[in-house]
Amino acid sequence: MTATPGLRSHRLTPQLASPDLLRSVFRRHAAGVAVITAQGAAGPVGFTATSLSSVSAEPPLLSFGIGTGASSWPVISEAEHVGVHILGEHQQELAATFARSGADRFGAPTGWRSGPEGVPVLDGVLAWLVCRVVARVPAGEHRIVLAEVVLGDPSGTGKPLLYHQGRFNGLRE
Repeated sequence: MTATPGLRSHRLTPQLASPDLLRSVFRRHAAGVAVITAQGAAGPVGFTATSLSSVSAEPPLLSFGIGTGASSWPVISEAEHVGVHILGEHQQELAATFARSGADRFGAPTGWRSGPEGVPVLDGVLAWLVCRVVARVPAGEHRIVLAEVVLGDPSGTGKPLLYHQGRFNGLRE
């Protein structure tokens, strides 16, 4: 076996599948950061998601995961529409606020407005979409939400916010 230049080769003993193994591997996977929002009877809810994925262009579908124990789940479980917001590197604190349990996510300094279909739309994001929920698929202690894009705005400026090794980061060039 020939080593590839620039790469260190080392032997590791493979680990059996476990929650810790999965977490450890995915800490090494850089992911874009989004905030998902919805309007509930008691007010808006939202959470930070790194599981956002494009599913289909025709029809325009996306997916994201949410834990059934999450504070936003009761609203997301019944919402007809959700907002999907792509965060910029200047929004690390916003990402942290929507990830923090018990935080007042829609209080100052969060800027937002009621958008199409009553969905909370966050200010200053790189892009946002309003989507119609088409399915909620059980996946362990989570649900994979499939949603069809209804409308959106891709005109924000800046570089994307990434999540890697348990921290929010900007792109390095």
